[in-house]
Amino acid sequence: DYGEVTSTSNCTDFQSRRLNVKYHDDDGKNKYVHMLNGTAIAVGRAMLAIMENYQNEDGSITVPEVLRPICGFDKIGPKKEIKDPVYHAAKK
Repeated sequence: DYGEVTSTSNCTDFQSRRLNVKYHDDDGKNKYVHMLNGTAIAVGRAMLAIMENYQNEDGSITVPEVLRPICGFDKIGPKKEIKDPVYHAAKK
């Protein structure tokens, strides 16, 4: 038997719009991230633990086998070099 130990919600971009948290998509456009809210487990810390333990040399993350049916994929990445136009303009 299993019992619920946590509740996690996808807050979509509601919180990120207020905090102005964005990412660059594949076309270089700025978009708001979707944020998660969780009780009884620190979602960010749990994700960091997975990243630290399953990161590959090329920067990609192998999704743990137990999470693959939920995620629908087995690998994240590898990291792409993104040039931030604001950062690069400020350096000139």
